[in-house]
Amino acid sequence: MLNNFFYRRLSVLVSFILFTTILCSELSSHAASAGPQPPCGSATFPPYPDIQKSPAVKVWDSAELGRDWTPPVCTGWTYSGFTTMVVITARFRNTSGIEGLLRRVGAISQRSGIRYWSTTHKRWQTLIVKAYALSEAFDDQRRKDFSPEEMPEGAILYFQLEDNLSGKAIYRMRIRSASPGRLVFDTENISTMRYFLIPLFRPGDMQSIYFFDRESQDVWRYYAIARTSKIASLLTLGNNASYINRAVAFYRFLTGIPTDKEPPASP
Repeated sequence: MLNNFFYRRLSVLVSFILFTTILCSELSSHAASAGPQPPCGSATFPPYPDIQKSPAVKVWDSAELGRDWTPPVCTGWTYSGFTTMVVITARFRNTSGIEGLLRRVGAISQRSGIRYWSTTHKRWQTLIVKAYALSEAFDDQRRKDFSPEEMPEGAILYFQLEDNLSGKAIYRMRIRSASPGRLVFDTENISTMRYFLIPLFRPGDMQSIYFFDRESQDVWRYYAIARTSKIASLLTLGNNASYINRAVAFYRFLTGIPTDKEPPASP
């Protein structure tokens, strides 16, 4: 009798584990097919990894989600679709609070020298050759880096980056939220990015949004989405590993990690 009871309980336990595994798999598959879910009042996808395993990176292409994929409303993105989309989720330690994060985000000149792993050359290379803040949306209006006081919610700021491949581009940055427990900002190019005079990304073709949420006294969650528009140059296709390494380089910069720290995200 005891054996029968034991086996019945074991059978119920095994059935429950199988059901839970299948359900979680189906939910994960559904979330992946729906695309990224940023922290906007619902469960995030991809989920945040443990702090020791951060960051986690996922890449989507238009074949997975459809050419007319609709962005989550909270991104503020007005056009549908994309060519390539990279999402990074992470937990990281930060003891400087929201002011320290704002200071890091506003330190545009310090982006000069950001390094990433080149999958083509199999070595660390400089990603950002030059970087500086702008007082207006023109490259001749250089100014000092932005201070936290200049970055309240609703602020619109401009900066210029010179990429190692696509050259110079001017970006607009908008502070969506800035409170002791949350920082959200987005960026997009407002000038054309070229490769040997060939247009790669026209204005608005490269968009990113970043969410920083305080989890505890010194632990924050990081969620970032970067996409290229569905009308971006075909020359930008098939470079998923490069997109991953570039996105991770910016994550490392924004969170104070050496950008060329071993190992690379995508070797």
